[in-house]
Amino acid sequence: MRLDEFRPAPGARKRPKRVGRGPGSGHGKTAGKGHKGQKARSGGGKGAGFEGGQMPLHRRVPKRGFAPRDRRVYAVVNLRSLGTFVAGSVVDPERLAEAGLIKKSERALVKLLGEGEVAHSLTVKVHAISESARQKVESAGGVVEVLPG
Repeated sequence: MRLDEFRPAPGARKRPKRVGRGPGSGHGKTAGKGHKGQKARSGGGKGAGFEGGQMPLHRRVPKRGFAPRDRRVYAVVNLRSLGTFVAGSVVDPERLAEAGLIKKSERALVKLLGEGEVAHSLTVKVHAISESARQKVESAGGVVEVLPG
């Protein structure tokens, strides 16, 4: 078999209906649209969401809220959750996901909040940190690094 011998399976390709091509075609004169009326016209028919002249649902329901385009959603972690990490270890989004403190899908942006205490020094790499959390980590001898994002 050669490339120029390939053909679609019999019956796989159907010829398009050629309307408005004379009486012999079976689809002449009104071209399958019947006689007169809105649906017989060019561009005729009712649009999506038309409810017979009644105010459509998408216009009856009030608009609510505002969705900012540059909204940032942080996965929030508190200091008390970092007790499972060994002294001197690096705490970053990957380690937090491995420890089950954030979901793997939330790995994009992480914020550390200051609820609780940290017992030993840690190197914390997060995208945002509260001032109280920064003070507690640094007073325990740790280092805070803010990641871009």
